[in-house]
Amino acid sequence: MDKFLIAGLGNVGSEYAGTRHNIGFDVANVFVHKHGAAFTNERYAGVAKIKLKGRSIICIVPTTYMNLSGKAVKYWMDKEQIPINHLLVITDDLALPLSKLRLRPGGSDAGHNGLKSIQDTLNTPDYPRLRFGVGNNFPKGMQVDFVLGRWFETEIPLVKLKIEKTVEVIESFILAGIEQTMNLYNKIEITV
Repeated sequence: MDKFLIAGLGNVGSEYAGTRHNIGFDVANVFVHKHGAAFTNERYAGVAKIKLKGRSIICIVPTTYMNLSGKAVKYWMDKEQIPINHLLVITDDLALPLSKLRLRPGGSDAGHNGLKSIQDTLNTPDYPRLRFGVGNNFPKGMQVDFVLGRWFETEIPLVKLKIEKTVEVIESFILAGIEQTMNLYNKIEITV
């Protein structure tokens, strides 16, 4: 049976809930809920197990905090014997506008501490990641406050729609593969 590991990145704790940096958690929650599963607290992560058309999916939200995401990802990859090309990491991205999603088979961490931790732990930048654009609507020097801040009221309808679209991308990645999914979704502009 094909096995996949979906890792939605974020920080645990109510002070981080609903922030841009926690969009990986939010996407993972919607994905898991859609497929009738729920997270249980296990080693280094909240973990949910899903079956989708003959594929077995382990979905995690690391409880290690963003900067140590690699610890949880590596642990669950090893435990479940999941190949690196069946890993998908979901994260926020300042370099992309809010209307965009970008799926890639690898690449740099672009200064993202969660991606850097995973790259360092896996000893490679070559693992699939799905970047959820959060835009860069902040004054110079206020990047940290922006990513750790909550969505603006005006953004919420688009964020909700985009989370649903991101769940479709995850399903397509699992069922159709990364190449076909990139062709389908990387160019689209998501608007309300």
